[in-house]
Amino acid sequence: MELPSQTRTAPGGRSTALAAFAAVTVLFFAWGFITSLIDPLVAAVKGIFTLSDAEAQLSASAFFIAYGIMSFPAAALIARFHSVPSILIALATMVGGCLVMLAAANLAVYPLVLLGLFMLASGITVLQVAANPLAAALGDPKRSHFRLTLSQTFNSVGTFIGPLIGAHLFLQGVEVKEGAVVTEAVRRQALAGIDSAYFWICGLIAALFLFFWVSRRVVDAAVPPPPLGAARANIFELMGEAFASRWAKLGALAIFLYVGAEVAIGTQMALFLNSDAVWGQSDAPFGVPLLGFAMGSDGVAGVSLQEAGKAVAFYWGGAMVGRAIGSILLARVSATKLLATFTAIACGLCLYVVTVGGVTAGFVALAIGLFNSIMFPVIFTLTLERAGARAEATSGLLCTAIVGGAAIPFLVGNLSDALGYGAALVLPALCYAMLCAFALAAARTPPVQAAAAATVH
Repeated sequence: MELPSQTRTAPGGRSTALAAFAAVTVLFFAWGFITSLIDPLVAAVKGIFTLSDAEAQLSASAFFIAYGIMSFPAAALIARFHSVPSILIALATMVGGCLVMLAAANLAVYPLVLLGLFMLASGITVLQVAANPLAAALGDPKRSHFRLTLSQTFNSVGTFIGPLIGAHLFLQGVEVKEGAVVTEAVRRQALAGIDSAYFWICGLIAALFLFFWVSRRVVDAAVPPPPLGAARANIFELMGEAFASRWAKLGALAIFLYVGAEVAIGTQMALFLNSDAVWGQSDAPFGVPLLGFAMGSDGVAGVSLQEAGKAVAFYWGGAMVGRAIGSILLARVSATKLLATFTAIACGLCLYVVTVGGVTAGFVALAIGLFNSIMFPVIFTLTLERAGARAEATSGLLCTAIVGGAAIPFLVGNLSDALGYGAALVLPALCYAMLCAFALAAARTPPVQAAAAATVH
């Protein structure tokens, strides 16, 4: 989406744009929070419905497969109806998804959980395609990067809070170790927690829908008009252009691998930390000041599944901190070098978990989040610079590749069923190794503009 060179001027324009931006930023928080609830939910449904790891990972698959199906249609929807109507459609879809989740919790039907998650993610996909450029456009164009970064910061806050609240609501008394039995009382309590979480999420989304509906004309007034003569993108032309570009396809593969590895580690994390081979019989995490406080020891020796679920917040919190550190480093170090370094370290951390294991492996696994931090935006921008296709076409394909969050966690779930939670991280290690190769290849390939300039000279 091409950003305009100036915004509309109208009485109260600045306050209108500020109110619209605040509402859009709440959207960023909401979808970050909803997405990170998947981590404790995977652990909860494994116990509630007595599932294998692979079957429990279908929750992540049902959520992230929506990106593969809905990204290009979302772009076409926004091209036809523009941002605010598309946001209203997305929010209505998400309310429907929450209602299905409420039905799933009350009827205790796992397929309904999968349907509800797919509907929620379909709405979030539309929100992501619509809200990113909208956040950038609402105000002075010179501060667009600041606004988008600020909105994404709130998204990171949502991903940090989600596992803490989700673990508190979903995992009270739930155990999934071999031989453990989930009593009917614990099962009812966990289902009630899921019901409560998605009830309040439904209320938040409904309130956002009402705000955007009431203020749709005000928000539209704050959004700058499209450039004169701008043509609407044809979805099939965009897809053809993206698939014709070698670097667009390489970037899509990289996004597929990155999202798949990040989600697979996050959704397995609570089960991994709770295992007896890691923290299940250790009190070591409670000696770490902030981590121990957040986990909140129940006084029983070892780390319960609920306590482990709360620790997952630090995996996502590492990504939040890493974005701040990465922003500083990117001003001093080339993006390709930083991406190669971070992916190599993440690969090494995964291999440590696979080969060494033990109590220290729990801390090492949480640290992977710190190095995930800069991967998505750096892969995205490196690809845009080298693809040669229009940004809209490349972005559509890259967003579609987020479907890696559906495929790789399911494969990791199968590996953990066969080999154990620690050994299953060999697949994310392979993903990070391939991402390191992508970074090195990008370092050897100049951006399209630079290559064109070199040819001219």
